[in-house]
Amino acid sequence: MASGRRASIPTIGVLGTDSSEFARHGILGAVTLQVSHFDHIQIAAPEGCESAAREFYGSILGMNEVEKPPVLRARGGCWFQCGPQQLHLGVERNFQPARKAHPAFAVFDLDGLRKILMARGVTVVDDDNLPGERRFYAEDPWGNRLEFIEIRK
Repeated sequence: MASGRRASIPTIGVLGTDSSEFARHGILGAVTLQVSHFDHIQIAAPEGCESAAREFYGSILGMNEVEKPPVLRARGGCWFQCGPQQLHLGVERNFQPARKAHPAFAVFDLDGLRKILMARGVTVVDDDNLPGERRFYAEDPWGNRLEFIEIRK
């Protein structure tokens, strides 16, 4: 470049917006923190879900239940530890299952989990649309979509 200035290459920022637009408005200069990781994911479930949640997420998937703070216990639902993050099942009065939005759980033995779920009557739908990955979809007891993806060894 003749002027010695670097070319301004627009980058894709928040919500797919050209980040140079944010810079012109001084927004990027004010942002000092970045997201580090997920702390937890919440999935909605119907009232009275706790027993089935403990069976499915605890007994079948092997997640340990985490005690909810007393102030939140009255709302119903339950929490589970999933690696360093948590999965929260929150009661939703007019519950509708999430058919598209979903968490993806990384598993060591995808075939073993498939067999366990199928033996319990859970429908498993294999998916090969992500090249190089082995995964399938299933539903929790209330019809929420869940993805299970195999950890590469």
